Amino acid sequence: MATQIHAADELSLATTDVAIRCEKLGKIYPSGKVQAVIDLDLTVQGGEIFGLLGPNGAGKTTTVGMLTSLVIPTSGKAIVAGIDVVARPSLVKQLIGVVSQSNNLDRALTVWENLYYHARLFGMSASLARSVSDAALVKFRLTEKAKAEISAISGGMARRLQIARSLLHRPPVLFLDEPTTGLDPQSRIALWEILGQLHGEGQTIMLTTHYMEEADTLCDRLAIMDHGKILAVDTPRGLKSSVGADSIVTVSAPGDLEALAKLLQHRIEGATKSRRVGATVQIDVKGTTGLLPKVISAAEQGGFNITDLSIAEPTLEDVFISFTGKELRD
Repeated sequence: MATQIHAADELSLATTDVAIRCEKLGKIYPSGKVQAVIDLDLTVQGGEIFGLLGPNGAGKTTTVGMLTSLVIPTSGKAIVAGIDVVARPSLVKQLIGVVSQSNNLDRALTVWENLYYHARLFGMSASLARSVSDAALVKFRLTEKAKAEISAISGGMARRLQIARSLLHRPPVLFLDEPTTGLDPQSRIALWEILGQLHGEGQTIMLTTHYMEEADTLCDRLAIMDHGKILAVDTPRGLKSSVGADSIVTVSAPGDLEALAKLLQHRIEGATKSRRVGATVQIDVKGTTGLLPKVISAAEQGGFNITDLSIAEPTLEDVFISFTGKELRD
């Protein structure tokens, strides 16, 4: 095992700046012939945090499954850390760290033992395994819980421990599948800080999420996915600017909302798009000056009584809606 780790180190140092490359990658599940991922073309640069953003069922988890050799692709090609995932899955496993949605920590071991024995499984000597485990406890703020059983730590601590464990063998690429699902706000922010630190150290990270704020906060670039397809790839700022609006106006009013949407798009200067979203109407507008009185006046002249009105800058959710015409699903 120790020899394998040395080989992995040599390969990781020899890889190019491209950490992940997908070419027409696809997956069709035999049961029901479901197309989970369709012709995915994607490149992730070394050292960046890249996010797959989309609702549940969009194909994010299947994509990560294929890149980590847990799911066999139906078509296409996937290269991770310079290695063909399908051709050499065992070697790829040595070159990546993976943190799944579920808590897969060994409940028969303490927090420290989860780290130590994982390091030993990767061929480290006893002294090195102790050293890296102690260092990981400090880095991931788990020192006080070193002797605790897994059942006695919080969900946030468990997720930090999973990430710490996945990084012990210094993998070039770290995969995080919905890393903050189920965590309280404090734990989520603490995890964001740690991921930011890892990013500053040059760690390549691919994460999946359906949290807009998480993708906006963490990711250098991200891809918006739905129904197995990538709809757009860009920086968070670039995606938000693609909406083509400076402001998103949200209006609530009784009556025919489809008619209200058409009315406001026609009468509001700078309006580029309007649509009904649930029980509201949203209007994309270029410019921000005097919007509130303009919207109220236009609606009242059209016979509508506005009950609520808000203005905000475009968000990633607005981007998603602009591409799909619907809100994110739970």
